[in-house]
Amino acid sequence: MASPVPIKTLSQTWTFFEGEWRDGNAPVLGPRTHGAWLGSMVFDGARAFEGVTPDLDLHLARVNNSAREMLLEPSLTVEEWRALVDDGLRKFPRNAELYIRPMYWAEQGLGGGVRFEPDSTNWCLTIYEAPMPAPKGGAITLSPYRRPSAETAPVGAKASCHYANGARALIEASKRGFDNCLMRDMLGNIAEFANSNAFLAKNGVVFTPAANGTFLNGITRQRVIGLLRADGVEVIETSLTYDDFLEADEIFSTGNFQKVAPMSRIDARTLEAGPMYRRARALYWDFAHSRAPLRAVS
Repeated sequence: MASPVPIKTLSQTWTFFEGEWRDGNAPVLGPRTHGAWLGSMVFDGARAFEGVTPDLDLHLARVNNSAREMLLEPSLTVEEWRALVDDGLRKFPRNAELYIRPMYWAEQGLGGGVRFEPDSTNWCLTIYEAPMPAPKGGAITLSPYRRPSAETAPVGAKASCHYANGARALIEASKRGFDNCLMRDMLGNIAEFANSNAFLAKNGVVFTPAANGTFLNGITRQRVIGLLRADGVEVIETSLTYDDFLEADEIFSTGNFQKVAPMSRIDARTLEAGPMYRRARALYWDFAHSRAPLRAVS
């Protein structure tokens, strides 16, 4: 019999589940929970860093929308989620760099099977320490794997079932010496990175794949587009090929975890963290820190 895999010690974590905050990483999903073994989980991820929580309400609204897209039955309002988040943030130092993760899933499947029972929807809120990664850049390539279409997956939901495909894309790229990869849609156009939205800059114009329903139109993506346009930058949402990225002056990503990050190499070609990336990151940081924090200094 194989020895059990040691459980890795994780960062400081608090989880609100079934009426109380639970310290540590105690499991809330049992081995027969539908979400744990048949993939009915939806979630969202917001950031708390340097005392701010940018776009928190949009993330909380999206987890409810994701639940509906997945045919689950969300039970908390945005206001109820926000009150729980505010309470949970007080358990950490004010300037802790945190990830805020609300989740819904089905507890039961019909007859124990794939078709879940929507009225068995359960939920929890997990908040944990997650330092903001330094924007040091990364090497990217093209993945052989593609994003699904609406006919093949619940692409309108931020659902855990999507992330297995992103994970295998990242693992495949890593084996070839890359940190991330661009994924195409079923038509062959670039959709996004394996774990974030994609941007390129060429001749002073910023381009990003049009939100065509094959990937999530990220909250940070939308925010950065709006900030750049308000600052006078032309941002074009359109169909892009891998050749467009190969010929780009700059490439950067947006996402919940790292917010705005540069890419430093595509295949064998070195890239600079250029002026459009720096402008996007500075605009986002200014926006985030203009938001009033949700809690007083503890």
